[in-house]
Amino acid sequence: MTEKVAHSSLETLRNTRIQKLNDLVDKGINPYPYTFDRTASAAQLHEKYKDLPNEGEDSEVFSLAGRIMAMRNSGMFIDLVDSSGKIQIFTHKENVDEEKIKLLKLLDVGDIIGVHGNVRRTPRGELSIKVKDLKILSKSLLPLPEKWHGLTDVETRYRQRYLDMIMNEEVRDTFLKRSLIIKEIRDYLSQRGFLEVETPMLQTIAGGATARPFKTYHNTLDMDMFLRIAPELYLKRLMVGGVSEKVFEINRNFRNEGISPKHNPEFTMLELYQAYVDYNEMMALTENLISSVAQKVLGTMIVTYQDREINLTPPWDRMTMIGAVKKFTGVDFGQLLSVPEAAEEGKKLGAEVEEGDTWGVILDKVFEINVEPHLIQPVHIIDYPRDISPLAKPHRDDNKLVERFETRINGWEIANAFSELTDPIDQRRRFEQQVSNKRETDHETPAEVDYDYVTALEYGMPPSGGLGVGIDRLIMILTNAASIRDVIAFPTMRPKINI
Repeated sequence: MTEKVAHSSLETLRNTRIQKLNDLVDKGINPYPYTFDRTASAAQLHEKYKDLPNEGEDSEVFSLAGRIMAMRNSGMFIDLVDSSGKIQIFTHKENVDEEKIKLLKLLDVGDIIGVHGNVRRTPRGELSIKVKDLKILSKSLLPLPEKWHGLTDVETRYRQRYLDMIMNEEVRDTFLKRSLIIKEIRDYLSQRGFLEVETPMLQTIAGGATARPFKTYHNTLDMDMFLRIAPELYLKRLMVGGVSEKVFEINRNFRNEGISPKHNPEFTMLELYQAYVDYNEMMALTENLISSVAQKVLGTMIVTYQDREINLTPPWDRMTMIGAVKKFTGVDFGQLLSVPEAAEEGKKLGAEVEEGDTWGVILDKVFEINVEPHLIQPVHIIDYPRDISPLAKPHRDDNKLVERFETRINGWEIANAFSELTDPIDQRRRFEQQVSNKRETDHETPAEVDYDYVTALEYGMPPSGGLGVGIDRLIMILTNAASIRDVIAFPTMRPKINI
């Protein structure tokens, strides 16, 4: 069917429904009323009457509301779906007055209705509502897709997420789990004394991470501003201020970068800081938090992601970045101290080494290509190069490294954490070095030093551990979602042009 024919057919169906809408109005019926007093959900009734025998009936009357997903026998049998599940509606002239029976002819699949009735179980075992009264709550003017599961245009599912949710129970379940996961993260941290805080989304300097920002403009202040790429520097200002020794924020970040199954320009992060601990405590917190959330929401710490079984039970393995590269390539970058040596080996190992790349950048590129795909089970990759980690404390045993780890699951970065750099002189030096090394084509490195943050450090920040967790990627793993778009209700997409 061509797009033009499909549009014509859709318009015909819409006109038919508009006629039914007008017929309702002519009968004095408001097709979009203000309220409906519900007393039960589908799931509650299934639970309450789970032991009701076939052909059994109860006299108690309930009020339910939901969307019509199927109609049979001219509306005598209706599949009604609410947010909790599905229940069958039985309408018969013996129980409903004549005007309500006539109303059935003006109903369509997709309409939202409210019903009053008692519960019975059919001879075939189907729990049903024996309707005594029925009310239209929202007339649907567009027909639902007939075979949503068979759609090959997955973009339509993301563009019209509301349809995806209406038609696919598993999609609704994913977003229910998303909400529960975030709730459990909040509960876990709050129960351990963490204070939830908020930091600015509009910032005058794009800092706290290495990423290309979205740029905007404030008219009244006559100044450029940026959507935050990370809340880190503001959260650490709060640590300086002593608002709490433990703070966290579940925040939206924005990075003007590519889109992929693992990347969306707008995404959700958990970021937290705890005073008087280092990255070792952050490792324990990461694995205990994630495994606890999995157990609470899924009832297990062993999950299946795309046919791979992943065991989230603590403790998780730890490998140094240098050690992991050596394990999977045989090359010991700890012995390659000069940039030319590292560059030569990096090229042999498939890394795209560019002029100006530092030792740490080369090691990171080699790791990404040769190690990441092997890290399926949870593992903390520890001790990163200093030159790619400007916000982490120097490693206490090796000055070319820092006390930083990234947690990998299914090969993906799920968490990133440091023993936080609290030395203001060292921090200023690293920021200034970072800006001076910025190349003209580099859109990710901050263009200026955040001197106000350095000033904050000069007032003194306690030794702290910091942690960031990618909420969307974590939810992908816990819900077995193939793409980040499957766990973000309204992912970023190019507008569709209607010709």
